[in-house]
Amino acid sequence: MNLKHPFTARKSSLAVTACVLALAVTWAWAAPSNSSRAAATNRAGCISTPDEYLTAWNNRQIRCVSPFLFGTTHVHGSTTPYPTGFWYAWGVSNTNLERYLVLRRIYGGNSPKAGIGMLSYAGFPGLESYNTPTDLAVYTLPRGTQVQVPSFETWFRLLDQEFGETRAYPLAAQAGLVVAYSRLRPNEGVVGAFQTVTGCRRAALLRGRDLSPKIGCNRAFLGAIAAAGPSPYTTGESKSCFRNFASRYRGPKNAAAMRGVLYQCQDVGFLNTGVGLGYNTYANPFVCKPAAQQTVLQRYTGREFILPNMTFNDLPSYVNIELNLGQPFKRGFLYSGYCQISHRGATGAGSASGSSPR
Repeated sequence: MNLKHPFTARKSSLAVTACVLALAVTWAWAAPSNSSRAAATNRAGCISTPDEYLTAWNNRQIRCVSPFLFGTTHVHGSTTPYPTGFWYAWGVSNTNLERYLVLRRIYGGNSPKAGIGMLSYAGFPGLESYNTPTDLAVYTLPRGTQVQVPSFETWFRLLDQEFGETRAYPLAAQAGLVVAYSRLRPNEGVVGAFQTVTGCRRAALLRGRDLSPKIGCNRAFLGAIAAAGPSPYTTGESKSCFRNFASRYRGPKNAAAMRGVLYQCQDVGFLNTGVGLGYNTYANPFVCKPAAQQTVLQRYTGREFILPNMTFNDLPSYVNIELNLGQPFKRGFLYSGYCQISHRGATGAGSASGSSPR
């Protein structure tokens, strides 16, 4: 993942090994048959189409959402959910889409808390200065489309399926990566796991510093990124990026190298959990505490998936919703929290600046 791009860093890992193992199992979801889709989407009047979601959004309604609707935030005017060079797009499910309706209901269209809160909940870093016009795409998928949980092992299985046995991704290195993320200490988040694997210092990453030896990034991690070549965010393309790594990388094939190639080729950033849950160090919009007072567990957010990147015109149906992001550097609620508890226990909006996240 490219730390200078709007979509940098969407992912992270729970401290309990059992949770990691349970969630890291790949879930290969196929777009359903008409009968199964109808059974799921018609339950209790849940939103089942993008147009219905747009109506609920415009009317500031809180409703349940079908599990067959997905969403991706993207640069306004894009023709694909993710930039065209990406092999897979990242998406969220009804879990996040329902939470986005709650933010819309609370803050309406005039406050940036809804739009920025959605991006934070989806795992965006760098939101203090983020100023890229952004839409939320809500869409259905063609029948048979495979939607998968983006565990580390899912990525390596996809690479094996696409490229065959290249010996570029040794099982021992894969295991080392998974183990590092499954052995987090109490109160340690996934950015700490990223630091353990890559050497890149947590504080520097959260300040938006470039990846380099100056912030502690190790040679294997940086070497993997260099060998992979340009990111799909610039002039690269995911599959070429992986092929470049397999043919050019000459360093140790360890966990750091595995983390580097995923980072560069498929936007698996430093906030990634590796288990299909979102994560951020900003204040969780649904926890009435400043970021510094929220627990690591409270920083885990909704569910995320990967799906083949395709044009919007190839989707059965979709809508784009333009997000109000307000002005950069006027988003103190990212640290102070989206609400504050008064001495009487009531809640109210809060936007004063606060301390940096842990």
